[in-house]
Amino acid sequence: MGRGRQKAKATKQARDMKYFSPATDYTALQRELTGPGERASKRSADPMEPVEPDYSAYADKYADGVDDDEDDGGSRRTG
Repeated sequence: MGRGRQKAKATKQARDMKYFSPATDYTALQRELTGPGERASKRSADPMEPVEPDYSAYADKYADGVDDDEDDGGSRRTG
């Protein structure tokens, strides 16, 4: 019997969320996305170009024991 009241409350909450439009401060959003000390005009010409992180600090740390030139020749067994 309590299902009708519960469903009505859920419907009301869904309707409130659907039509809720808070005031958005777009300048604050832009400051948050660009980061400290960086301006949007300094970015690359193509905004869709992905920024590649610098992994050079990890190259020496994790390169030990890994030989890229070595080929197993299929000597590993699977299964």
